[in-house]
Amino acid sequence: MFYTWFESPLGRLLLISNGRSLTGLYMTEPMHGESIHSDWHEVASAIPFPQVRMQLKEYFQGKRKVFDLPLELRGTAFQQRVWQALSEIPYAATISYKQLAARIGNPTSVRAVGQANGHNPISIIIPCHRVIGADGSLTGYGGGIERKASLIEFEQAVAVNGPRPLVSTG
Repeated sequence: MFYTWFESPLGRLLLISNGRSLTGLYMTEPMHGESIHSDWHEVASAIPFPQVRMQLKEYFQGKRKVFDLPLELRGTAFQQRVWQALSEIPYAATISYKQLAARIGNPTSVRAVGQANGHNPISIIIPCHRVIGADGSLTGYGGGIERKASLIEFEQAVAVNGPRPLVSTG
């Protein structure tokens, strides 16, 4: 496994790869998800890190709305369905956990959908930040509610006003 860092307007992001696909993208403050293992290697040029960095830069400049990267997500069949449904939420749109549960054909599994959303290993690219409470409130986000709000506001501003960079939240 390989890892590298990406300095973003949201703070430092940890990128993880198996040498073929991106397997993780985590915000490091607060740290949720993977920790660096002793047998991993820090290699900034490992596949697909250069491509990931380029697309993240374009995203944070407001120039990219859809990512086109090799991804490998490990999780249960249920988690995979949730993560696939997350990938289908349009740029700058938000949906509720209840709507997400209905989209995967399990309208009564709102809590399980929330847990799967919270275990998304590839934040931003798999846009778990686009899921909100039924009342429109911003609920849990591994990177912190402030970052979730920043991402939603950024995408909505780009959708209305065109490309503009995300200003640092830190």
